[in-house]
Amino acid sequence: MHLCMLYVMALKQGKGRHLLFTDNDIKDEAFLEYMNNVLASGEVSNLFARDELDEITQDLIAPMKRQLPRIPPTMENLYDYFLSRVRSNLHVVLCFSPVGEKFRSRALKFPALISGCTVGLVPSVAPGRPGGRGASLPVSVQGLPLLRGSESSVVATMGTFQDLVAEKCTEYFDRFRRQTYVTPKSYLSFIDGYKIIYSEKISYVGMLAERMKTGLSKLMEAEVSVGQLSKDLVVKERELAVASQKADGVLQEVTVKAQAAEKVKQQVQKVKDKAQAIVEEIGADKSVAETKLEAAKPALAAAEAALLTIKPNDIGTVRKLGKPPHLIMRIMDAVLLLFQRKIDTVKADPERACPKPSWPEAMKLMQNSGFLGMLLNFSKDSITEEVVELLAPYLDMEDYNLESAKRICGNVAGLCAWTEAMRDFFSINKEVLPLKANLALQEARLVVAQLELSNAQAQLDAKQQELDAVQALYDAAMQEKQELQDGAEACRNKMTTATALIDGLGGEKVRWTESSLLFQSQIERLVGDVLLATGFLSYAGPFNQEFRNLMLALWKMEMSKQHIPFSHDVNVITMLVDSTTVGEWSLQGLPNDDLSIQNGIVVTKAARYPLLIDPQGQGKIWVKNREADNSLQVTSLNHKYFRTHLEDSLSLGRPLLLEDVGEELDPVLDNILDKNYIKSGSTYKVKVGDKEVDVMEGFSLYITTKLANPAYSPEVSAKTAVVDFTVTQTGLEDQLLGRVILIEKQELESERVKLLEEVTSNRRRMQELEDRLLYRLTSTEGSLVEDQSLIEVLRVTQATAQEVSEKLTIAADTEVKINQAREEYRPVATRGSILYFLIVEMSLVNLMYQTSLRQFLGIFDSSMENSTKSQLTAKRINNIIHFLTYQVYCYTSRGLYESDKLLFTLLLALKTDLQARKISHSEFHSFIKGGASLDLNSVEPKPRRWILDMTWLNLVQLSGLHPFTQLLVQVNLNERAWRNWFDQTAPEDSPLPDGYQDLLDTFRKLLLIRSWCPDRTIAQARRYIADSLGPKYSEGLVLDLDFMWAESDTKTPMVCLLSSGSDPTENIERLARSKGAPCRPISMGQGQEIHARRLLASSMADGGWLLLQNCHLGLDFLEELLDSVTMPTENVHEGFRVWLTTDVHPKFPIAFLQSAIKFTNEPPLGMKAGLKRTYLGVSQEQLEVSNLPQWKPLLYAVAFLHTVVQERRKFGPLGWNIPYEFNQADFYSSMQFVQNHLDDLDPKRGVNWCCIRYMLGEVLYGGRVTDDLDKHLLNTFTRVWFSETTFSDKFCFYKGYSIPGLAKTVQDFQAHIETMPVADTPEVFGLHPNADITYQTNLANQTLITIINIQPKDSGGGSGETREATAQRLASEMLGKLPPDYVPHEVKAQLKKMGLLQPMNIFLKQEVGRMQLIISIVRSTLIDLQLAIDGTIIMSEALRDALDCMYDARIPALWLKLSWDSATLGFWFTELLDRNQQFSAWMSNGRPLQFWLTGFFNPQGFLTAMRQETTRANISKGWALDTVALGNDVTRMMREDVSSPPPEDMGGVYIYGLFLDGAGWDKRNIRLTESPQKVLFTPLPVVHVYAVSTADSKRAAPASVNLYSCPVYKKPRRTDRTYIFELALRSSQQPDHWTLRGTALLCDCK
Repeated sequence: MHLCMLYVMALKQGKGRHLLFTDNDIKDEAFLEYMNNVLASGEVSNLFARDELDEITQDLIAPMKRQLPRIPPTMENLYDYFLSRVRSNLHVVLCFSPVGEKFRSRALKFPALISGCTVGLVPSVAPGRPGGRGASLPVSVQGLPLLRGSESSVVATMGTFQDLVAEKCTEYFDRFRRQTYVTPKSYLSFIDGYKIIYSEKISYVGMLAERMKTGLSKLMEAEVSVGQLSKDLVVKERELAVASQKADGVLQEVTVKAQAAEKVKQQVQKVKDKAQAIVEEIGADKSVAETKLEAAKPALAAAEAALLTIKPNDIGTVRKLGKPPHLIMRIMDAVLLLFQRKIDTVKADPERACPKPSWPEAMKLMQNSGFLGMLLNFSKDSITEEVVELLAPYLDMEDYNLESAKRICGNVAGLCAWTEAMRDFFSINKEVLPLKANLALQEARLVVAQLELSNAQAQLDAKQQELDAVQALYDAAMQEKQELQDGAEACRNKMTTATALIDGLGGEKVRWTESSLLFQSQIERLVGDVLLATGFLSYAGPFNQEFRNLMLALWKMEMSKQHIPFSHDVNVITMLVDSTTVGEWSLQGLPNDDLSIQNGIVVTKAARYPLLIDPQGQGKIWVKNREADNSLQVTSLNHKYFRTHLEDSLSLGRPLLLEDVGEELDPVLDNILDKNYIKSGSTYKVKVGDKEVDVMEGFSLYITTKLANPAYSPEVSAKTAVVDFTVTQTGLEDQLLGRVILIEKQELESERVKLLEEVTSNRRRMQELEDRLLYRLTSTEGSLVEDQSLIEVLRVTQATAQEVSEKLTIAADTEVKINQAREEYRPVATRGSILYFLIVEMSLVNLMYQTSLRQFLGIFDSSMENSTKSQLTAKRINNIIHFLTYQVYCYTSRGLYESDKLLFTLLLALKTDLQARKISHSEFHSFIKGGASLDLNSVEPKPRRWILDMTWLNLVQLSGLHPFTQLLVQVNLNERAWRNWFDQTAPEDSPLPDGYQDLLDTFRKLLLIRSWCPDRTIAQARRYIADSLGPKYSEGLVLDLDFMWAESDTKTPMVCLLSSGSDPTENIERLARSKGAPCRPISMGQGQEIHARRLLASSMADGGWLLLQNCHLGLDFLEELLDSVTMPTENVHEGFRVWLTTDVHPKFPIAFLQSAIKFTNEPPLGMKAGLKRTYLGVSQEQLEVSNLPQWKPLLYAVAFLHTVVQERRKFGPLGWNIPYEFNQADFYSSMQFVQNHLDDLDPKRGVNWCCIRYMLGEVLYGGRVTDDLDKHLLNTFTRVWFSETTFSDKFCFYKGYSIPGLAKTVQDFQAHIETMPVADTPEVFGLHPNADITYQTNLANQTLITIINIQPKDSGGGSGETREATAQRLASEMLGKLPPDYVPHEVKAQLKKMGLLQPMNIFLKQEVGRMQLIISIVRSTLIDLQLAIDGTIIMSEALRDALDCMYDARIPALWLKLSWDSATLGFWFTELLDRNQQFSAWMSNGRPLQFWLTGFFNPQGFLTAMRQETTRANISKGWALDTVALGNDVTRMMREDVSSPPPEDMGGVYIYGLFLDGAGWDKRNIRLTESPQKVLFTPLPVVHVYAVSTADSKRAAPASVNLYSCPVYKKPRRTDRTYIFELALRSSQQPDHWTLRGTALLCDCK
């Protein structure tokens, strides 16, 4: 889309447009196809749709007519015009990194990237020397307040820093194979960092200087103020004396007045007490009365309520009654009585037994309009006892109640209730009335008492006024006195505090005065100090401690040359971070060694975001702990929410940890890493893809990788601050020591951690107090003596400082004691560190051997807990070391292939002895390298021919070590004794000559055995291992899946590393059945992820076992699987397990391997173990599937064949030319075939052996075989072992290896197998006993080569010579011996003399041409290597490889590609000289009498030329080249016996230099014979090879003579590429014997 827009813009606007395209923009390689078309022709296929193109061309008609009027505007012409305008206006700029293979491969695939561009190389560094481009870059540095005249020096030195780092990058790669880069961007970052740090430091130092200057001036002012205060104090004390006298006089007058007032006060108090008594008595009576009256209140309330129900109309109604009811009249009589009104004379009522009602009087009362009011306001106290007695006859009548009244009187009934309530009230009130009367008397008395009290109070007030007036005078006098006293005391306190202030700051004054004087010097040195610190931050991250120190030293030297001032004792750690922060980092999990602290500084202070090379995960743990309180977000590039996590962290201002990246970063991070932020108002934004995201304060980015040695591109190095967090041996040792102490001396470690926390806290507190004091001193206005809070701050500061100082002193003493106690356990930590780094080294042997530090720490802690306890510290330490070592050995060996287990154990013994100084580094290097780097022609000649060339070179190398300095002389003088010792079957068990038997320990004997007898190296190595570590380390380990299952958990997958013939599926399924867990296997591959997810979910739910097979075919699923397994979830069944099988794969996720338990399940070694394994898979039911007697013997024969074909692989080319992956499936299919064949057997005809042999040799096992000679070998086995004799009692595969004819059950077969020997002679497999020598030699060589390859490239040999010096010395020696170049015209002239068109001369011309090519390549490589080591030219990849190979005595890849293989570089170079000698002699002296076949590049061409030559000589006989074959005769002549060419009648050539492998040669009878013991290769006499016509049968060999067609190979590795032809060799035995022996002829046996 962008390309379309650019094309349109370039077309329409007609202005130049630039397309900047970098390799970071290459999201897909298809992009380069577009760019290739743009650069080549400007035309990109299908860039525009048809309608878009029509629109564009239509718009071009008018401009084309104006510019090209004569060209018709056809569609084709318009399109061409369009492309021409685009080409004119579009400028493409490609920015590609030339580092690595990508640029090269892209240039080859897309040639227009080179041919269509003007190529320019931007320098990788920015030189700062005069005239360099660096001189113009850091112009902005001049804006800093640098010392006058230092600007140019700083500018020049910055560029030099970059140059020096660039040089050290190359050296760092050469020594450690770790690639680092510096770029112009690194240089610009260096400059920006310098500006920032210098500005910060100069401001900080200036602030300190100003503070101290102000503080000192304040102290001077305080000293002056103390003198003035002493004068003021004298005046104030005089004034205080006068005021005291005045106050005493007033005090006497106050005393008299106070006494008079006191008398009056006493009198008043008596009156007051009397009145109070009366008040209290009244109160008591009143309370009693109110209590009694309270009981009558309900009845009164009820009466009042009843009265309220009576309305005036009700009363009117009653008045109108002519004859009211009798009850109403009686009620009204009661009312009259209560009101004490007149009533009629008492007469008996004629109707009722009561007085006659006085109704007229009642009528009068009711006629009163206020009657109801009178009732409500009735004075209840007016009721008398007499009235109540008069009421009694009325109220006691039966019908005088409220109910009757209501029925008879209606609403007037309330009067009835009221009269009854009045009677009841009187019964209570008659008791209250006396109280009321008494209360009235008391109140009268109270009035009199209060009057007396007021008069007395008036007298008291008058006296108090007199007293107050006198007291006011006294208070005024005392106030004046107090003010004078306070003033004097304040003055005295000021003097005291001021003196204390001056005395307290006396020490600070001295120190600040000294510091103030040093500030100027510090500011001057700041220019260089900041330069060092900034350089360190910008460049030191990717390097190890050694190179960091080296660069700092080089920078200091350069600054001295440039006269830039700097502190010679400057420490970048103390300059860039304070000790308190370092302590906090340590508590957060950062190791406290210098390298780790420096890494922490780079991570926190570098200008670029950090990229942590963190294979052990320590840096990630520290970052997580450090940012734990800041809402750290953890994600990865392949996380499905990666973009969301990134955007959220940016917009919320949170730190982001991007973990486990590879060697390439997502381009979406580019703008963030480059900090290309866009200012938007007061905030910043950044483009994340196509989206703009806010960048909030607090965002930071951390990137980590688990790759141990990632090859990051220069772009990544420029964008990030690469920091090598790889754990160091010292750092890990300290960590392990802490873990040891935590378990063994927990209280000691707790005390140490607590002490560290306290020291960190106290130091920070001290710093804060000092800063606070300085701040208060500088911010105080006026005199110091006026600021009491400052003096309090000083007091607190001094007290705290004293306390903290004491604590720090105690802490220092305690730390010494703790460290002394800790050091006792350091041997445990040292051994642990050695073991871990050995495990890390094993990952270089095979990338699948990945073990995380977390896993190792788990083993370490487990060993601490489970090792035998002891009260004796020394014994306890010894127990831990032995237990830990064996635990690590078992854990690691379980996950190693068999070929690497011995390597691991040997390295374990070597490294522990190296650490214990039992062996030296020079002895170690001699052991692994021998004499491989020596040239046979440049050392002392070997004294006897029986000594092999390689053996002699080994002895020469060994003679440089003690106690072998006289070894060469002793071998020469006592050759017979050494020969007899060498010829022993097991020399390691025989006494050594010349007193070495008692002189040498096990390792030194190993050195001697390795030099003399490479085939016995492994045997002696096992003895050395047993002697160094213990016998159990030299024995094999049996895989225990049950134990491994118990060791695992739901979050720990188990990974089986597959090998040829191994498949653990059956064993895992059997174990699952025993544990009652469902096993769900699935073979991974394309599209299987869906099914795997389903099975994973089922297994996690029900506790099943998920078995993923062949996971190397489904690597994309593994990271998802690891997340699913390790993610904390609550719904995972505790029985859930994950099992995997995988082949070795370079892209297998490292994180998965480091989280898993690894194991191997290789087929066992040996016939006994192999047959046992085979019959473990055979059931009794399968054994009884057929009743035929042939079934069981045939089954056993197939099993034996199955084991043999697998065991022969270990013998290398002698066993099989190609190591085939035979496995159990081959056996089961063969077993099924034999069963089917016997089921269809015709009893009369018997077993069809031809069918069985064919199926076994050509199909079932032969189907895997691709080499014709291997197929012939397999068919030979079937022919020898599968015939009617197989069923005879006398048949045996080899002596002691027979078929158990009487065996009926599986147990019978297993019992027979148990009788077999544990170790098998090679003759069991048809090979000569010497084959074991070859096997053991190859095993030893492979082991030692592997050790060489995994050694760190950081040191030279035992002499201390560096790698570069060693390579340069070898290059000089080789250049001195290298033959001169062939001159083309001289070669042509010489060939012309010999016959330019002769077949042999044509062949010679081709060979000389190839030899010249190799000589030229070797010469140019050696010269360039010397120049590169000297720094004259750049060290290219090819030169680096040459340097490494020469140092390791290997052949450089470029040479090997064009030449031949050889065992060592020394042998290869010797062969080069010998080959050249043959060609030179042929050219100079004419055709030789005999030819060294090994010395030809194309020996087949040589034989073809001979055939052509012979055919031309016999053309008259009708010979044709296609009917001519090769014949041969082995002569009795050795090379030196040849004196004439072959007979002319036969023609042909004599060849020599062939060696028999797998057989010997009988010179007398000219035939093959068995090899002599310990003689691996037998030289064959000169062979006459000639051409014969296939039509001529006269030369056919007699039928009675056995001829073995012996293949001839160039090198010991037998492949189609090294095969030459076959020679017919006579033999007294059948050819099948030599076929099984693996007999062949080799042109080179080294």
